Amino acid sequence: MRPILNRIYRPLSSLLLASLLLFAPPAWAESPPGVTELRLTDGSNEMGAVIVELTGVPTYTARLEEAQKRLIIDLSGAVLRGAAEALVESRGVVGGVTAQTFESNGKKTTRLSISMLSEARYGISVEGTKLLVRFEKGPFGALTALDRRLEVAKKVAEDVTQVEDIQFEHKSHRDLVEISLDSRARFRLENESNGRSSLVIRGATLPKALRRTLDVGAYGGDVHAISSFGRDEDVVFEVRRDTRVTSSVERKGNKLLWTFYEPGSLHSSLTGLGRDGRAARKSRTISKDDNELEDLPEIQSGMEGSIEAVTQQSDEAGAFGPSSLGQARGYAGRRIDLDLKDADIHNVLRLIGDVSRRNIVVADDVSGSITIRLRNVPWDQALAVILQSKKLGMVEQGNLIRIAPLSTLQKERELEIERRKMEVELAPIETRLIPISYANAEELRSRVGPLLSDRGSITVDARTNTLIARDVSAALNQVEELSRALDTQTPQVLVEARIIEATSTYIRDVGIQWGGSGTMSSTTGNPTGLAFPSAVGIAGGASDGQTPTQGLSPFSPSVANPNFAVNMPAAVGTGQGGALGLTFGSLDNNVNLALRLSAAESSGMLRILSSPRILTMDNMEASISQGTMIPFSQVSAQGVQTVFQNATLELSVTPHVTADGSVQMAVTIKRDEPDFNQTSARGDPTILKREASTQLLVMDGHTAVIGGIFVRNTGRNVDQVPFFGDIPILGLLFQRRRASDTRGELVIFITPRIVNRAEALGR
Repeated sequence: MRPILNRIYRPLSSLLLASLLLFAPPAWAESPPGVTELRLTDGSNEMGAVIVELTGVPTYTARLEEAQKRLIIDLSGAVLRGAAEALVESRGVVGGVTAQTFESNGKKTTRLSISMLSEARYGISVEGTKLLVRFEKGPFGALTALDRRLEVAKKVAEDVTQVEDIQFEHKSHRDLVEISLDSRARFRLENESNGRSSLVIRGATLPKALRRTLDVGAYGGDVHAISSFGRDEDVVFEVRRDTRVTSSVERKGNKLLWTFYEPGSLHSSLTGLGRDGRAARKSRTISKDDNELEDLPEIQSGMEGSIEAVTQQSDEAGAFGPSSLGQARGYAGRRIDLDLKDADIHNVLRLIGDVSRRNIVVADDVSGSITIRLRNVPWDQALAVILQSKKLGMVEQGNLIRIAPLSTLQKERELEIERRKMEVELAPIETRLIPISYANAEELRSRVGPLLSDRGSITVDARTNTLIARDVSAALNQVEELSRALDTQTPQVLVEARIIEATSTYIRDVGIQWGGSGTMSSTTGNPTGLAFPSAVGIAGGASDGQTPTQGLSPFSPSVANPNFAVNMPAAVGTGQGGALGLTFGSLDNNVNLALRLSAAESSGMLRILSSPRILTMDNMEASISQGTMIPFSQVSAQGVQTVFQNATLELSVTPHVTADGSVQMAVTIKRDEPDFNQTSARGDPTILKREASTQLLVMDGHTAVIGGIFVRNTGRNVDQVPFFGDIPILGLLFQRRRASDTRGELVIFITPRIVNRAEALGR
């Protein structure tokens, strides 16, 4: 009956499962994007590539850790859903990939860590819902430089503006998006009230590597995400921002500086904006007719020419921007025009002080006149050029600028240095005890020694682990501050491994025994009636002295000679299987038939859980083991010697805590045990060995699967009588059937925990 039920149940269950999968909504229909698959390919030039498949369009950020040869990619808002947590195989320069999901500020993020076996350049592109990471030969860095050269060469023939790079920078009171082009281009800026700003660059192309969405919300600024894509013959940059901020664009050569700020938060002299936050549309000219210079009659009479303050304007109406960002060599002043001839240096400096709204103090020994013509330069750059031409220098303190000859300022600096040296030499010597709690005072001594002055000294009290420093107060303050910063707890890591083994067995054995005897002779009263053969005797001949015959006779536990014609019993006995014996005979016992059916079936489940754990310090190797020593006998010329073989459970680990709180580990896990089912000729057991050795990076408190083995053995045996066993249905009377199915699975988990995270890492 069981085979028949299986044939009915399996199609019905498959049909039910298919209907549920067909009509049930996907599990990720309203959930965050999921990483469904990670795989490695050869990539270009056989340097390797990583393909990440998601259920939605990926949003990512990437950074390269050159010291550890590792590429870190954070998929914002994505979780692992079916993808492997680790790929340990190597492909090209890719040594392996690990994936972990963590939560930061209430937002899920999946981090991909790609280990690199050698230096290579990388490129990241989005193709639908796939993220492609490719590698090519070259020094560490992104592939954008290579792509830029190839695409610029193509653009020269087509005369199309090419977008070369996109950079984001978070600054105080503003966020800056810098777009690099290979030539000047027309653009249009649109600021919408719903928190979106769009910058359209006319007649431009965008490389594949730059068609992406950058999640920059982690920087804490007003800009949350930057998307770049192509539309018809234009390139569009779309920014999601806070609704309380606005944006403006400034051109600097072949670069566009896109600034996001809150209206009124930036000083008008730095932004070119009025108090209401709107860009000035007209240039302001400061000349001898300007009302602001009516209180400077000496300027009007002592100089020819004019000074003009101008603001930058985009190529299209409605796009105005600050003129203070991204100037060469750090000049950030308001742009001005200067056209002067034989102007007194004092009047020029007073004029620049009025434009810059700074207080300028000029020394008495500054004199002379200057002729200069400048167009569209920052006022601070103009001031630097004027001072350099007259061999003058300046000292800036807050809103005050003091101008004097360079020789005078140099003498003042030398006098100040001499004064400070004199103060150090005359300052009293102090003695300070600095107790060290966690570090070694002798090792710390060499690190703080360079901070001492020529009069200072430092010794160590080994008994109390204390630094004894003698020096002036200022030097002692630096020594104590550095000692406190270095005297921190070393991270301690608790590493827990879980080794899970599950084994299931199933064995089924069905056998049959039947036979009998028949006699026709004058003795039994039923001769054949022929001269030959007058007597006939038939009996089964497949039995032997070891043939089990239990159940064939109700009067005795066994039958001496069962006369089996087919003797294929199942392996049954005490505690295993069952058998049924039947006997049939005529009244005169001339014809006898014996039948014995035997069957045995067994199934079992075994689960073994081993969980070694050990606590160690950062960069310190630790191991723990438990097991037995099994004696073995060795026969040699010296006689019989007994040696011992270890069969232990062992965990060996060397952890390293990274700056972001993750744990990098070199782990070796062994589990050996004796197998008394398989022994040698002398009865010595064999040793079953299980071992995993790897290096991995796991976040604090997270669990990673570092390895697993799945083994399945299936068997099917049929013993039968030739020819008769091949007859349909009737052949079952001439067969013995045996089936077996053994499955074993081994999975190893590892979980690191930083015990003193707050004390060691400061968070």
